Formats: sequence, structure tokens, C-alpha cells
Amino acid sequence: MTSPYAFTHALCRAPAPSAVKGIRADGGPDPDFYGLVAEHEAYVATLRDLGLAVEVLEPLDDFPDAFFTEDVALTFPEGAILLRPGAPSRAGEVDHIREPLAARHSRLLEMTGPGYADGGDILRLADRVIIGLSARTDRTGAEELAALLGQLGYPAQIAETPPGVLHFKTGCGLIDQGTILAVPALADCPEFAGLEVVTTPPGEEPAANILRIGDTVLIGDRWPATHALLAARGIAIRTLPTEQIAHIDAGLSCMSLRW
Repeated sequence: MTSPYAFTHALCRAPAPSAVKGIRADGGPDPDFYGLVAEHEAYVATLRDLGLAVEVLEPLDDFPDAFFTEDVALTFPEGAILLRPGAPSRAGEVDHIREPLAARHSRLLEMTGPGYADGGDILRLADRVIIGLSARTDRTGAEELAALLGQLGYPAQIAETPPGVLHFKTGCGLIDQGTILAVPALADCPEFAGLEVVTTPPGEEPAANILRIGDTVLIGDRWPATHALLAARGIAIRTLPTEQIAHIDAGLSCMSLRW
């Protein structure tokens, strides 16, 4: 298996004006559209600055959440997998990502159901992939996805996502090949056996959705205690604004497909 963060390519989608009506679990105010665009553009620019070839697809106004491309597919050097998003309003997004992925991957697999799986519940490690069960990923979908991952040569484990954590990766992210940053509720996840788990400082649980790109960890800019924690470990970090995407339950990993 290749490194879980040695990426050379990314596929993003620009947010449409409808994105301000994106799904959110607990209500709350709409994000500012121009703020969303600015956060997305800063994200794309950072990926490019870190050496990735980034392609940005056209916005899809019929699908408010479509700029969170990670939820509808998984991408690896060996091929891509089309998922079945757990939110009914997102099911149609899959058809819009199919052709772009087929053009960039020689092998394209696809979930057929009846189960569901969101990319936000999938954490790739150095030696395996963890699929977290959540309101958007059920066990039937997780088992089908595990079989598809096996076809690409990736062993998979199925984990429980704690109550109150929307997606598995809402609560955890990869610091390096042997270390996980996780919210306290995920600190004792059995599937993290053999890894060091670093917990988020009090009040900074949203910082857990980090994104490792090469030698650099991308993290939201509002979490100074977590910044200090990572810096003390000698980790290079880039801080990015996430205030607007947080209004629609999203984080840094959501906004790209990477391989």
C-alpha cells in the first residue's frame, strides 16, 4: 500500500449559491456564500501550493452539498470507488462525479446497495482503511464497501462512531502513519489499536478533522491549543479558515478527493 498522505492529485468542486442551504444536523444559521467561496478558494490554493495538481469541477446548484466531493467517492492510486451517500438529497451527486473519476482512474468500482456509506466516515491508515458506522453509513453499506476496498488491495475494519459525532472523520484525523488526532469520545476506539492517539484539547474538538498532505497537516485556524500541540511534536501545519463550512457540518477533508 502507498502512503496514506502522499498525494499528487485532487479533485474539487466549486460551491454553488445553493450551498448555503447545505445539510446540518443541528440547525443553526446559514453560512455566508462569499465566505464559503473564499474558504474553498483558500483550500484549493493551499493544495496547489503543496504541490498537488488540483482540478475544480463546475458548481451544481441542484445539489447544495456537492462541493464536499469526498462524501460521494473514494480515490486511490489503484482506482476509485463510487459510494452511496446516506443523505437522500445527496444521492444524485454520484452521477455527476462518475465521468470525472472515470476519466482520471483506469479502474472504477461502485456500491450498488441497499446499504449506504459516506466518504466522511472513511479513514485511510498506512495498512488498512477504517469505515465508521454513523447516521450516514450503515453496516450493510460498510460491509459492501469493505469488499470493494479488498478488490483494490485495501484491508478494511468497521468501527462505531460515537453518538454526537456526525462522521467518523469529524472526530479524528491522521497526524502521521502511527498517530491519530481524535476527540476524547474516540480516544479508546478499538480499531486504533497499535496507534498513538492524541486527544484534542478541551473546547477544540472540531480541530480533529485535520488533513495530512505530504509533510504538512492542514487544520482549521480557530484552534490555537491544537496548533501548539502539533507544533510541539515537530509537525508542519497550515491553518485555514473553516468558520463558514462549519455551519454546514463540514471540515477540511470533505472538500477534495485525493490520490
